[in-house]
Amino acid sequence: MDLLLHICCAPCSIFSWEYFSGLGYSPRGYFFNPNIHPYREFVRRMETLRDFGRRENRPVIFNEDYLLEDFLSMAIDHESNRCHNCYRMRLLETARKAREAGIGHFSTTLLISPYQKHVLLKSVGEEAAQRHGVNFVYADLRSGFRESMEQARKKEIYRQGYCGCIFSEKERYHRPK
Repeated sequence: MDLLLHICCAPCSIFSWEYFSGLGYSPRGYFFNPNIHPYREFVRRMETLRDFGRRENRPVIFNEDYLLEDFLSMAIDHESNRCHNCYRMRLLETARKAREAGIGHFSTTLLISPYQKHVLLKSVGEEAAQRHGVNFVYADLRSGFRESMEQARKKEIYRQGYCGCIFSEKERYHRPK
């Protein structure tokens, strides 16, 4: 069974890809992340994934559109719902792409992160699946987070320190006095 795997970054894809392969899926990656800021970080994550995909012989589709304005317009006045809106933006597009490519299943590497909201991810994934007539495959992959980061370190893959959006960057680095 084919599965389109939304990939936020190369390190998170390592365990996720292996997990879904172990379930009998044939993953194909999909990079679509208009939330990543600044642009240099967006390019760095995309190129890191491109290089990793080539080295590991993992097929990945890249949506290189940098839709920062779209992300910001749905996030800026909706701070309390920014994660929901961000998940929705990315998973709706992944489900649409899966349907377009004739792939009946999709999932996301966001499921590996202990920092993401799993109940919300599952709900948004199911909504996207229903809207586009494909199946969302939910799995709690958080137990593989450390292993995935360790493998990324050993493989000398760039590992970022925040989820990607300007808000999470602020939360990580800005400490109010």
